[in-house]
Formats: sequence, structure tokens, C-alpha cells
Amino acid sequence: MTPASARVSVRPPADQVSTQQFAEDVAFYLTQTPRQLPSRYLYDALGSALFEAITRLPWYRVTRAETGLLKTHARAILSACAPLTDTVELGAGSGEKLARVLQARDAGSAALRVHLVDVSRSALSAAAGLLVGLPATQVITHEATYEAGLAEFSRTQSETGHTLLLFLGSNMGNFDPPKANELLCQIRAALQPGDLFLLGADLIKPERELMLAYDDPLGVTAAFNRNLLVRINRELGADFDLDSFQHRALWNATESRMESYLVSTRTQRVRIAESRLELTLHDGETIWTESSYKYSLEGLFGSLQAAGFARRQAWIDEDAQFALTLVQR
Repeated sequence: MTPASARVSVRPPADQVSTQQFAEDVAFYLTQTPRQLPSRYLYDALGSALFEAITRLPWYRVTRAETGLLKTHARAILSACAPLTDTVELGAGSGEKLARVLQARDAGSAALRVHLVDVSRSALSAAAGLLVGLPATQVITHEATYEAGLAEFSRTQSETGHTLLLFLGSNMGNFDPPKANELLCQIRAALQPGDLFLLGADLIKPERELMLAYDDPLGVTAAFNRNLLVRINRELGADFDLDSFQHRALWNATESRMESYLVSTRTQRVRIAESRLELTLHDGETIWTESSYKYSLEGLFGSLQAAGFARRQAWIDEDAQFALTLVQR
């Protein structure tokens, strides 16, 4: 019998961010008005672990709602994709949600290639370790951005059968509308006619619920946000004083998005060696680290249809206000 580890293929990083690129991005975004940092840098090994902890908090309902929907409707999703030869998950995380779907495959199903795309090496390792035990499954990891992972997959996908591409966890909400639309078009371009795309998206809900989810009483989300400064200190030789920054979450109703900030609690001078940058942060000055857009169901389908997808099905957790939408290329 072939050992399970032999069914994992690791693709070379297609777009792995170098220290130089990280340093250049930090220098560029921190000198914008308002000051910013790209949210993708939140997900180093510790950041990924902290985010997994966030998904288990009682106030963060996205993961439980989505997992429940996937478990309930897995067979319907798989039936719509038959015959299924490839699956691709963007932002694979722990792999637990994809496992919920694939565990519903019928015994004796044909061989399946599972492509996991994530910028976090530790997340890819965890997801591959979970999924490789599934029958007739080959796991291929892509340590890459979404765009680079899509490009790499499109060069290697099977010419027969269908692909199911998953983008879960409301990760699309981290992109502003123009960038989200651009990504949807890139996803469609990576698929073949008849392939399916499953999107998980958080819907608009009362502000109080959103605030508890993004500024939890235990401070896990705050630690996740401040870990970005820990990473910059460690990898770029910066001297951010962690005790001088607080986490702040805001609901922007006009833009339908939650916003996360790091707030300087005093006037301070910060040096970032690898970025060749020195800056003064004033008391109360903010660094914008993340946005999370929330959707209406019709607005969501409108964006998908504008990108060229055809509507197939939608499943909604009414209590948590979370939607799974299945569309076809």
C-alpha cells in the first residue's frame, strides 16, 4: 500500500513573498494616507494559529455557520459537479471545511486531485495532513497568492471531468469591490465551461454582532492584529513597542465593511531597518490593517453574474446570516 505521505505533492512557491517584497510593501503602505498594512501579512505561522482560534470563539459565527451548511449540503454540491476530477480551495486554512465536503463522496469514487492555495506554509501543512487521509485523493499544495495559485492550477488541471473551486470563510470580503470583481474574473478564467465555484460570504447583520466578532471580549482578535507588528519586528528589524498599540474595530455602514486598525497610544518614533523607513506616529494615529466587506444576497449574485457565472443554488444560515452560493462557469 502506498503510504499516505506519498500522495502529497508540494509545488514550489509560485509567488512566495520575499523579505525584500515584504519590506517594500511595508514602506509603501505605511507612508500612505491613511497609514495601512496589507492584510495578507497577518498570516504568518502565529497569525494563522490565532485566526484558527478566532474561528472557535462564540462571537465569531462565520465558521460554524459555514461548516454546518457544508455538512448539510455536501452531497448536493458534489452531485452538481459530477464527474469531479479536481478541487481547488483558495485560502485553505486548516482544511476542515473542505474535508466536510469531500467526506460525502461515494465509496469507490474516481481519483481526485485536491489543490490547496495559501500564503501560509503552516496552514498548508495542516490542511494537507488532514486531507491526505481521504480515499483516492492526491493533495497538491501551492504556497502562493490567490492569483498565482490560480494561474498555476490552470496550467495543470485535468482535461476531463469537472473542477469545483471553493473560496470560503468570507475571504472575498477582504477585497474592496473593484479588487473582488477582478478576482472573480480571474477565478472564472481559471475554470473550464461546466466547472463549479462555491463561495462563502458573510451577510450584513446588526452592528452589535459584528463588533463582538471583530473585537472579542477575550482579546484574541486584538492579539491577531497586533501580531502583525510582531512579524515586522522579527522579519524586518523594526522596533514597534507592542504595549503602545491597541486594536480597534469599526463598522462602516456606508461601505458595508468592518475595519480593523492598530492605534498608537502615544507619540512615538518607529524605525524599520529592512524597509529603510523611520516614521513618527502620533497619539491616536491609526494603521489600517484589514477590511471585511459584508453582503446582501442579491448584491452577491449580481457580482457573480457580472463576472460571467451562472446561478445554480444558494444555502443560507438565517440565524447567523451567512450564505453559500454555488455558481457555474
